[in-house]
Amino acid sequence: MSSRIDNKQAKDLDEIHKIIQFFKNNCVKPGEKIGDKSSISFSPFSEKTITSIDLEEYKNLEEKQSFINSTGRFKNKGLKEKLVLFENMIKNKYENTRNDGLDLISLLIEKIENESIIKKDTILVNGLDTISIKYENHIYVFTDGYLEYKNKKENSQFYFSNSEIEKVRQFSTINKIDISKTLIKNNSLGLPSQKSNKNKYINLHISETHERDKDDKLATYKYPKGLRDNEILQEVWKKWSIESGFKSFEWKKY
Repeated sequence: MSSRIDNKQAKDLDEIHKIIQFFKNNCVKPGEKIGDKSSISFSPFSEKTITSIDLEEYKNLEEKQSFINSTGRFKNKGLKEKLVLFENMIKNKYENTRNDGLDLISLLIEKIENESIIKKDTILVNGLDTISIKYENHIYVFTDGYLEYKNKKENSQFYFSNSEIEKVRQFSTINKIDISKTLIKNNSLGLPSQKSNKNKYINLHISETHERDKDDKLATYKYPKGLRDNEILQEVWKKWSIESGFKSFEWKKY
């Protein structure tokens, strides 16, 4: 959550609302599904998780369904109400938090390694019965796509902004090859991979990316298609995620 929020209209909250609704209606399915094990959490990156809902906290099936359907002792304080509170906490955090750029990838790596945000497939044995439980982990990172932070002189490992973008653009232009081939031919122009055994369980989504080289009023670009900031950033992030071993990668511009 950085100063970019003040630069252009952030659409994060609209997208976060869609994710929350997907969690409720497509994962948990109150009134339809029994024994769901889904969870959802939010972190502003500069802090640990500030709000979360994990249905695995309810070991008793009757209690879990009561919470999901907001009935019994969970009337007026079940999942429906918790999701409203969950979303309001996020809105409040957006209103009151500003960071002048973050070492985003380093923080992402630390969260994956040190915080309990990833669930791995498990096998439960109950007498003669064996139950296989599979999870899908999705991490949504809301960012303009540029990787900027103040201490670049001390640590430029994951810094990638205007000057780094321009180097990729020039290499592509001089050698008359597209961005993806440029990053393969000159590996130093991209980001160093960061492999982890946990990455293979994660579907990584980079959302709400911006374009500094676009004139919104005139609807024109400074550079031709194939050499624009967002296109270069997308290929850099994509190559990094593949080489780092993530299960899947999505880049979303809106």
